[in-house]
Amino acid sequence: MGESLELTADVLVVGGGPAATWAALDAARAGADVVLADKGYCGTSGATAAGGTGVWYVQPDPAAREAAMASREGLGGHLADRGWMARVLDRTYANINELAETGGYPFPTAPDGRQPRNGLQGPEYMRRMRIRTRRAGVRILDHSPVTELLTAADGSVAGAAGHRRQAGHPYRVLAGAVVLATGGCAFLSGALGTDTDTGDGALYAAEVGAELSGMEFSNAYGIAPEHTSVTKTAFYSFATFHREDGSVLEGAASQGGRSVIARELLNAKVYCTLDRADPADRQAMRLAQPNFFLTFDRLGIDPFTQRFAITLLAEGTVRGTGGIRIADADCRTTVPGLYAAGDAATREEICGGFTGGGSHNAAWAMSSGSWAGTGAARYALGLGRAARTRPVRAAGGAGLRPTGSGGADHREVTAAVQGEVLPYDKNYLRQGDTLTGSLRVLDDTWRLLRAGLHGEGRDAIRTRQAAALAANARWMYRSALARTESRGMARRLDFPDQDPAQHHRIATGGLDEVWTRPVKEPAVKEPV
Repeated sequence: MGESLELTADVLVVGGGPAATWAALDAARAGADVVLADKGYCGTSGATAAGGTGVWYVQPDPAAREAAMASREGLGGHLADRGWMARVLDRTYANINELAETGGYPFPTAPDGRQPRNGLQGPEYMRRMRIRTRRAGVRILDHSPVTELLTAADGSVAGAAGHRRQAGHPYRVLAGAVVLATGGCAFLSGALGTDTDTGDGALYAAEVGAELSGMEFSNAYGIAPEHTSVTKTAFYSFATFHREDGSVLEGAASQGGRSVIARELLNAKVYCTLDRADPADRQAMRLAQPNFFLTFDRLGIDPFTQRFAITLLAEGTVRGTGGIRIADADCRTTVPGLYAAGDAATREEICGGFTGGGSHNAAWAMSSGSWAGTGAARYALGLGRAARTRPVRAAGGAGLRPTGSGGADHREVTAAVQGEVLPYDKNYLRQGDTLTGSLRVLDDTWRLLRAGLHGEGRDAIRTRQAAALAANARWMYRSALARTESRGMARRLDFPDQDPAQHHRIATGGLDEVWTRPVKEPAVKEPV
């Protein structure tokens, strides 16, 4: 193992997707010296870089903005906040226009001369964001996963430590502030672009005392062709679904149809054909998401006329709304010096209890990234250069510093967690006794890993990832048990109705002992 690398910066950004690059860019523009540390190669890792994404981009017309804000309030259980929605619409509009006009993003021009800006090709978007970030002077550490945060004597966050995969040595960055933009947690389900999304940021935040929120809104599953990873669920609005015997699977194509598909998949295969797409739709789909069609083209299948088997892949908090709780408009957390952005943060502010791929999530990523970067820079610059020389302590626990003798294996921990969060009848079709049974397994798994899971160097990346999977699963299911109703995407088979008395968010946190509590937010009133 080589010598450890030690760097100093005003702001450290952890992550490499859209939220991270916008955070790094805006922190640098605010005058901060910035380091960005990515688990993969910044610009290519994560869900956005792997495909295309829609964006919640709406012209500043009052009627259009009103319609945009109202469109998902009901689906989200009326937990979103109009003030945050308006801010995100404004910031997304500005960022997208900047991306086109100074960032050089090649938005296509329609035959009538219009240039729709409500969609982005992920690879090109992230390629340009990497270029822009580097030109702003940001130092990028690729293939350098963070494994723990560092804290100062007063408990504020003062940097992070990690391991450089390719260089083969540890590193530390001492910083005035840290932005966690590490993505959500998809539990290594195999969904495209989500293998870096293992909930690491949430674990690190909880270890320094930050809270999470909305973790019950985490049972997102995306439709994918069987044995593939591409979950472009929007295309399945054009589908007819069939049972193995060829009969139509009634209700599968409706809103909430994935629960119908999930029940059928428990015992049999489900097939579909995208036969409701007209020629114009088919052309637009191929232009928007060419990677969706690669598998079909290689297999010689025409998905518009021939049926193919499908599956559901867990997307957890990547396509859910839960994450690190935001404490103020600049995306600071409840811990000084720590900020959160993108899928690592809760998206309840603009989505309440329901979201999906792209659209609101994509808008939140760039908006919250910009605010977190600017806020972190302001905080760090206020501390001055003395912040870089503060004595620090390592905050990491599970997977790094076991409380007992060794013996736990990260592969066994990961398999145990996946056994409770990937099956449809445990996570998607939720009910109280099933959640309670899964939590017993997950709590036992946590006790085992906390006592005996240990890794150093490259192995620490795997052990910390396993610990993060277990922590996220426990926050999810404790929050799901606390919400004894069905609201947003948090559906309970044993509590199928929405309860007006539970028009609140649920905060959670803790590691050895997980807690939950209701949080009354001054949000939208319950509908009549």
